[in-house]
Amino acid sequence: QVQLVESGGGLVQAGGSLRLSCVASGTIFSSLVMDWYRQAPGKQREFVATIISSGMTNYADSVKGRFTVSRDNAKRTVYLQMNTLKPEDTAVYYCHCRKVPYDYWGQGTQVTVSS
Repeated sequence: QVQLVESGGGLVQAGGSLRLSCVASGTIFSSLVMDWYRQAPGKQREFVATIISSGMTNYADSVKGRFTVSRDNAKRTVYLQMNTLKPEDTAVYYCHCRKVPYDYWGQGTQVTVSS
C-alpha cells in the first residue's frame, strides 16, 4: 500500500509562484515514477508532469518552461515548482504513482490563481 500526501497549495496572484510537495510512504520511493496531475472545475483530470527514478522529466505543453518537477529520494518527496502562474492553472493538483497493478493518488491540494 502506497500513501501519498500533498501540500503547498493556496491562493496566489497571476504571475506568482507556488511549490507543491508530495510525500510518499509504504513502498520503495526511489524506484517509483512520480506524476503530477490537475483537475479544474468541470474538466477532466489532466497530466502535468512526471519524473522517473533517474531524474528524467516530462511536462505537458501548457506548463513547459513554467513548472519544474523534482524529487528528493532521501525525503521520499516529489516537488512541483510552479512559476509565472496563470488563472488557467487554477485546479486541484494531485500526486500520482503506479505500482503495478495499482494506481495511487493523493488527496489533492487546491491551487487558485487570481487575475
